[in-house]
Amino acid sequence: MPKECVVLLHGLGRTRLSMRALQRDLENSGFCVWNKSYPSTKKSIEELSCAVGQAIAQCVEKNATPVHFVTHSLGGILVRHYFQDHGLEHIGRVVMLGPPNHGSEIVDHWRDKWWFKLATGPSGQELGTESTSLPNSLKPLNLEVGIIAGCKSSDPWFSPLFSTENDGKVSVASARLEGMKDFWVVNRGHIFMANSTEVSRQVVSFLKTGMFEKT
Repeated sequence: MPKECVVLLHGLGRTRLSMRALQRDLENSGFCVWNKSYPSTKKSIEELSCAVGQAIAQCVEKNATPVHFVTHSLGGILVRHYFQDHGLEHIGRVVMLGPPNHGSEIVDHWRDKWWFKLATGPSGQELGTESTSLPNSLKPLNLEVGIIAGCKSSDPWFSPLFSTENDGKVSVASARLEGMKDFWVVNRGHIFMANSTEVSRQVVSFLKTGMFEKT
């Protein structure tokens, strides 16, 4: 029988390999998985969001619907940007891991440094916390969205830049999104959140039921 498809979108500066553990767990749970790298540090968020449409088209071509999304960090912003101007036909649920939905204080602090521009590219410049930043300019996402935020810093050298709970790159408060259906905080850091079996279990739960498991 045709399977439901899950599109995985990795974060800034990463590749599809960072989502391989999650891909394995999703496939073991019966999903068809689309997991490809995109040039996260080479283009703007608007340009990168085209990957969302490409993934949907490939899933639909294989009759693998509905199409769900599981994103890490920047990947969540790409999904939000894409659906500002595209329809929701064939689309299922969305799980975002550590999304900078209201930007990151790290970008505020280091944006003008040459090494930060080199490391994060055009998209990294767009992820500030100011009210006019790209994430803060996007409209609500009219889909069932579950968000997992980390509260254990994986980058302690960035800790002085935050005044509230964070995962080393994104604050728990910034991960929240208007209209989200469920929200869960995990004691994990930003970088390896997608490798956590605990996170994987919650992702599968939301995709199948629309809710995280309450433990």
